[in-house]
Amino acid sequence: QVQLVESGGGLVQAGGSLRLSCAASGRTFSSYDMGWFRQAPGKEREFVASISWSGGSTYYADSVKGRFTISRDNAKKTVHLQMKSLKPEDTAVYYCAASSLFGRESPYDYVYWGQGTQVTVSS
Repeated sequence: QVQLVESGGGLVQAGGSLRLSCAASGRTFSSYDMGWFRQAPGKEREFVASISWSGGSTYYADSVKGRFTISRDNAKKTVHLQMKSLKPEDTAVYYCAASSLFGRESPYDYVYWGQGTQVTVSS
């Protein structure tokens, strides 16, 4: 079992930055590949980024490539999403999730989810 809790969301102007964190509990965290997803009102949950269990591999959606960076610290059981050059279309609830498969874009491939944190980017 892995429990996930996101934090760090908020309101930011377009062009600004935010750093999201995901704190995990459970002994097996370091064995999971981790991902970030987002969901805007009226839209489906969308893949954002993924990181392998070791942190050695990362994978990004085209819409965030070059602007967002995913990282993890297995000793601290945390995953981060550094977001820069934010755009109004990045507004959504952001979720972290755990999977046994790296680089998967479907939310159905993720077995544990956090409750989400709201990110709002004003124009």
